[in-house]
Amino acid sequence: MSGVEDVDFFTDSAVVANPYSYFDELRAQCPVRAVKHPGVIAVTGYDEAVEVYADSTAFSSCNAVSGPFPGLPVQADGDDISELIEQYRHQLPMSDLLVNLDEPAHHAQRALLRRLLTPSRLKTNEATMWRLADSYIDRFIETGTFEVMSDYAKPFSLLVIADLLGVPEDDREEFGAKLGAEKPAPGVGEDTQAVSNNPLEFLHERFTTYIEERRRRPRADVLTDLANVTYKGGSTPEVDVIVGLATFLFAAGQDTTARLITSAMWILAENPDIQQRLREDRKRIPVFLEETLRFESPTMSDFRLTRVTTTIAGQRIPAGTTVMIHPGAANRDPRKFTDPETFQLDRDNAVEHIAFGRGAHSCPGGPLARTEGRVSIERFLDRMTDIRVSETTHGPAPSRTYEYEPSFILRGLRGLQIDFTPVD
Repeated sequence: MSGVEDVDFFTDSAVVANPYSYFDELRAQCPVRAVKHPGVIAVTGYDEAVEVYADSTAFSSCNAVSGPFPGLPVQADGDDISELIEQYRHQLPMSDLLVNLDEPAHHAQRALLRRLLTPSRLKTNEATMWRLADSYIDRFIETGTFEVMSDYAKPFSLLVIADLLGVPEDDREEFGAKLGAEKPAPGVGEDTQAVSNNPLEFLHERFTTYIEERRRRPRADVLTDLANVTYKGGSTPEVDVIVGLATFLFAAGQDTTARLITSAMWILAENPDIQQRLREDRKRIPVFLEETLRFESPTMSDFRLTRVTTTIAGQRIPAGTTVMIHPGAANRDPRKFTDPETFQLDRDNAVEHIAFGRGAHSCPGGPLARTEGRVSIERFLDRMTDIRVSETTHGPAPSRTYEYEPSFILRGLRGLQIDFTPVD
């Protein structure tokens, strides 16, 4: 890789395969530094990233998932562009999703989500997770091998969210097919409703139908609870607001969880000593997952748009600047985590990672992802021994070959073939 001043983070394939040396070089020069792409500042330090996450006054989330593409349609000018952001917010990609909202809209919708994800609903959902985990493991347990992402992590995490939101059983196979989690069965998707190939459009269309129908004819089911949830003051949200929350949970929760499970299995398969310690003491699994999130953060980049001219770590950041936070870089900041390039099961501050963000916009699905990860690892350890990376697919250690997702937003393996011995 060339020096950081020559690297286009958004297009360089070498960064996709190994972003950490690039992050380390950036951080060594300055944890808040301009990159090659015009108008973009990279934040690779832990304290600096937390500072940005905490300051919603100076930093807007309007570009959280799109970054500089396409950016505002007009040139930002002056030290306060708050009015400009509100004027053109609707033109930015996915502007109505929770992750891209600012206050007060974000606070109101976040409160709605808390009213939906109640402890009792999450407890019921966890009971479903155990059954789902076994149902997918049953499909490949006799073969002694499986591809983690496609055979388990994607379909499992999708159906967990489908159950959480009360998607009818008869529709779940179609959800899997449309959202790329499973190959469609014959006839799936051939109903009389025309559905776009865009997964977000499919989700929006399907949940609009669900919510409108449940508001007309309530039932004793989760979708009716979803349709009739109210703001704290008692007012009823517009249908599009509820649909947006459901769409956000599917779009964000499925992918992040699938990557967490895949990374966790990669670490288990490459480290027999860690695998054995978890077999001997299952109470270590939650700590193992926190260190996995620190070590291989599923989110490569999170973005903010500087609303007002401000400073971070002494660096002046003009209004209108795209701030690119790298959670995976912050989680390997040696000022925060000792020997960060080493996976340590006993790391005492692993839980302080920012893989799920921090502050008002911390991922609301974080607890759900952790539970899905814990249940999955429990059942893998229960039903498999000698979990190992497939040498047929990835080659022998230490010269493994892996393919990573070609994305500047997400970090994770595109596939992971695992061999194992089934438990009798």
